[in-house]
Amino acid sequence: MLYRIAEPTDWVHAQKTGFFASADLAAEGFIHCSEAHQILETARRYYAGRAVLVLLEWDEAALALAGVRVEREWVASRNQHFAHVFGAVPLVAVRRSWPFGADAAGEFQLPAGISVAKE
Repeated sequence: MLYRIAEPTDWVHAQKTGFFASADLAAEGFIHCSEAHQILETARRYYAGRAVLVLLEWDEAALALAGVRVEREWVASRNQHFAHVFGAVPLVAVRRSWPFGADAAGEFQLPAGISVAKE
């Protein structure tokens, strides 16, 4: 599974149109994603203090069936490969969604049911 920390407005728009897209798709040609073990560090780095976000879980096999290309690319600043999704994500590929955001102490917690085992 792949995970995307999303703006609530992008998620609402996806539910109306049937496809998730974000500003990074328009600007860079792909949507940044994380694997489960990368979610919390991504949240800390790029969404610090944000209390109202959405965490989306995408099925990579469903993306492939829909013809949406996924590539893992090396990100030197994080010293890891990250998944990049080259196209809008059809809602059929979205398996789960959760409200997501920093708590009063500024910390992020993974929703129940997400395994953080590194593959």
